[in-house]
Amino acid sequence: MKEDLKERTFKFSLDVIELVEQLPKNNITNVIAYQLVKCGTSVGANYRAAKRARSDKEFISKINIVLEEVDETLFWLEIIESKELIANELLQKLIKEADELTAIFVSTLKTINNRVRK
Repeated sequence: MKEDLKERTFKFSLDVIELVEQLPKNNITNVIAYQLVKCGTSVGANYRAAKRARSDKEFISKINIVLEEVDETLFWLEIIESKELIANELLQKLIKEADELTAIFVSTLKTINNRVRK
């Protein structure tokens, strides 16, 4: 059975934190780490908020925020990869998961938007 998205986005947040803890410490990576932790943990937090939405309109709004946060997370992961700050399995796993979460939330938005329009 498909893993619950609440658990999956929570695990994503934990993995982002784990990756950030592995970054070398300097002025540039400190900024990247700060940005990555903010957006990477926001994915799960905002998904939880979306699950509590009181209307389709509110749900759509919150899922759009989730999508923005996962996209920003992917941006910072790609920076880390491009600058070769870390080259490990966890980084590749997070990039793959960010891509998959993006696809899931885009599909979710399409489905709910089609339902609302009918």
